[in-house]
Amino acid sequence: MKNRWLIAASAVGIHLSIGSVYAWSNFTTPLVEQYGWSSSQVQFTFSLAILFLGLSAAFLGHFVEKYGPRKAGLLAAAFFGVGMFGAGIGVDLSSLPLLYIFYGVLGGIGLGVGYIAPVSTLVKWFPDRRGLATGLAIMGFGFAATISSPIMNSLIGTVGIANTFYILGVSYFVIMIASSLYLEKPPEGWMPKGMKEKQAAGTQSVKEDLAQLTANQAVKTPRFYYLWLMLFINVTCGIAILSAAKPLAEESIGLSSIEAAALVGVLGIFNGLGRIGWASISDYMGRTNTYTTFFAIQIVLFAVLPLTSHVILFQVMLAIVYTCYGGGFASIPAYIGDLFGTKQLGAIHGYILTAWAAAGLVGPMFAAWIKDTTGSYGGSLTFFSGLFAVALVITFLMRKDIKKIQSQNIEKKATA
Repeated sequence: MKNRWLIAASAVGIHLSIGSVYAWSNFTTPLVEQYGWSSSQVQFTFSLAILFLGLSAAFLGHFVEKYGPRKAGLLAAAFFGVGMFGAGIGVDLSSLPLLYIFYGVLGGIGLGVGYIAPVSTLVKWFPDRRGLATGLAIMGFGFAATISSPIMNSLIGTVGIANTFYILGVSYFVIMIASSLYLEKPPEGWMPKGMKEKQAAGTQSVKEDLAQLTANQAVKTPRFYYLWLMLFINVTCGIAILSAAKPLAEESIGLSSIEAAALVGVLGIFNGLGRIGWASISDYMGRTNTYTTFFAIQIVLFAVLPLTSHVILFQVMLAIVYTCYGGGFASIPAYIGDLFGTKQLGAIHGYILTAWAAAGLVGPMFAAWIKDTTGSYGGSLTFFSGLFAVALVITFLMRKDIKKIQSQNIEKKATA
C-alpha cells in the first residue's frame, strides 16, 4: 500500500513544475529587448497558456478519470516538457508563432492535465482532510513562481533565453515523470489507519457527500453553476489585482518601482499560504462558510483599497486579498467532492476550471481598460467590490440548494 503523504509530495512535485508559468514575466523584458517583439505580443504567450490550461482541464478531465492519475501525469509531463523545450527552439529560430504553439498551446495543455491529475486523487486519499490535502498540492502551484523566478533570472543571465527553456524543459520533464510514477488511486472505500475504528467508536465522523454524480450529471445542477460563478468572480477580481499589483502600489501609496516589485514577490508568498491555510480551515468551518467569508472580506477590502494611502495598511489589505485568491483555488476540489462526490471529481474539476480560463482573460483586460479610461485603477476595484457582493449572494443560493438536496436525501433514507 502506498503512503498517502508521498502521494501528496508527488502532487506537489507536479504543481511546483507547472506553477512556474506564473514566473513567465521573467522572460518578458529579455524577449522584448532581444527580438524587438512588443510587450503585448510576448504577454500573449502567457494568456494563451492559461487559456489552454482551462480548455485542456475541461476536455481531458474524463481522460484523468478513465486512465488514472499516473497516465494523466505522464501525459502532462510530455506536453509541458515538450512545450518548454520547444519554446527554446522557437526562440532560437526567432519565431513568435512557434513560441505560441509550444509554450502557449502544448505547454498550456500540460498545465491543465497536470493541474487536475493529482488533485482528484488526493481527495480520495484524504477522506478525513480533503481541504488540507488539496491545499498542499495547489500551494505548490502558488509557491512555484517564488522558487523558479530567481532560477530563471540566473539562467537567462548566464546561458541565454533559449538555453534556459531547454534546461527547464528537461528538468521539469524529469521531475513530473518521477512524481507521476508514484501516483495511484486508493482502493475503493479505502480509509486511513484507525479511521474506521474512530468512526465506529463515534470519536470521528466524516461528512457524507451530498451526491455521487458523473460530470455530465453535475453540469445539469444549479450548484455546479453557483460554484463556477463563485470561482469566476474570485479569480477575475484576484487576477486583476495580481496583474496590476506593481503599478497599483506605485500609484496608491507612492512606492518606487523597486519597492513595488519587492512587494509583489512577498505577496506571492501570501498567495501560497492562502492556499494551504484557507483550504485547511475549510475542513473545519465548511466549504460554503469559507467562501462566504472570502467574499465578505473582499467586499470591504476592494471598496477601501482605492481610498487608502497608509503604506502598511495598504500592503496588509493586499496580502489578505492574495490569501483569498489562493484559497479560492485550493478549496474548490474539496468543495466539488462535498457537492458531487468523488466518482468523477477530476472531470468535474476540469469543467469548473473553465472559469479560471475565462477570468484570466476578463480580469486583467478589464482592469487595464478602466486604467486607460479613467487614469486610475480605483474604478475597477470599486466595481470588483460590487462583483463580490454578487458572489456573496450566490453563496446563500448555494446554501438553499444544499439544504434542499439534504432534505431529499433524508426523505429517501426514511422511505428506503
